[in-house]
Formats: sequence, structure tokens, C-alpha cells
Amino acid sequence: MLTDLYIPGDSALHRARPAWKLALLFVYCTAIFVVTHPGMLGAGLVLVALSYGIAGLSARDALTAILPALFVLVIIFAAQLWLESLGMAIYVTLRLMALLMAAALVTYTTRASEFTEGILALLSHAPAWVPKDKIALAMSLVWRFIPMIRAQFDEVREAQRARGLERNMLALVVPLVVRTLKTADEVAEAITARSLD
Repeated sequence: MLTDLYIPGDSALHRARPAWKLALLFVYCTAIFVVTHPGMLGAGLVLVALSYGIAGLSARDALTAILPALFVLVIIFAAQLWLESLGMAIYVTLRLMALLMAAALVTYTTRASEFTEGILALLSHAPAWVPKDKIALAMSLVWRFIPMIRAQFDEVREAQRARGLERNMLALVVPLVVRTLKTADEVAEAITARSLD
């Protein structure tokens, strides 16, 4: 079953228009990447932390957004430490964490249906040849697949842990890929059955 990561609430962020949230997320991510001064990163981290508070979300919610990418963050930190310096490794890792938390904040405060409407609103001024509905559908499916893949990963990890294979990456990745592809086929069949190209 495809679900979303929406956390119910009545904050200003929950009530904000999805198109505005997506636009602000784009501006935030662009600013964090373009302006490489540590002060900008610090301000960005403070801003996203305050936004979590405004939305009524906890530090645990922010941690939940980072945990799925923890392995990748560790690899990036180690690579930057080896190639550059400790300061650069910390900076790059914190920047990626800020982006993950900001994206998760939009996810937590926006229903999947609202997200689709937001994409359509952002594409409203696009040329006529742009397939707006198809883009919105694709983005909505991606939005819904993220928590589904996370849940399936947890299920596979628990099953492999019971078999003593929790440290075997191949035993974790292969079943996850197979289950994900199977779900994708089922969704594709459902879309085709509804005459959606």
C-alpha cells in the first residue's frame, strides 16, 4: 500500500499552500548550495530547526528524516575527511543534513494530494506542450514510494536479522529491489487499467 509521511497538524506550515512550500524549499536548497559560507549553513540549520518547532514537530521527526541516509552521510563524511579536511567533512555533511530535514519538513506538513496540486500550480504557467498532469502524477508516485520503500526496508532488515544476515548488504538489497519492482509493476498495471498513459 502506498502511503505518505504526512503528520497531522494545524500549524501555519500545515495550512500554507503547497506551491509556496515547494517554491521556498527550492529557494532554501539553492541558497544552501550556492552560498558556501559557513554562516549561511548555520542560519539554514537554525531556520529549519525553528520551522520544525513552528510545525509542532519534534527532534525525533528530524532524526527520522536523516536516519535512512545515515549510511550515505557516513560515507560522504569519510570521503571528505580523506580528500579534504575535518572542517570540510563536517560542513558537507551538515549541509546535506539541512537539505534532508528541509525536504522532510515539507513532506511532514503536506498531504500527497496537496503535493500534487502544488506541482500543478507551479506548472500552471508552463508551455502547453509540457505534460503537466503526467509530471504531477510522476512526482506524486515518487512522493508515495519513499515511505513505502522505507517500510519495506525495515521489514526485510527484521527478517534478515532473524536469520543472522543483518550485516549482509546483498541479503538486504536484493529482496528490497525485488519487492520494490513488484510494487512498481502493480502500480503501473493499475494506472494502465484506468486508461492513464
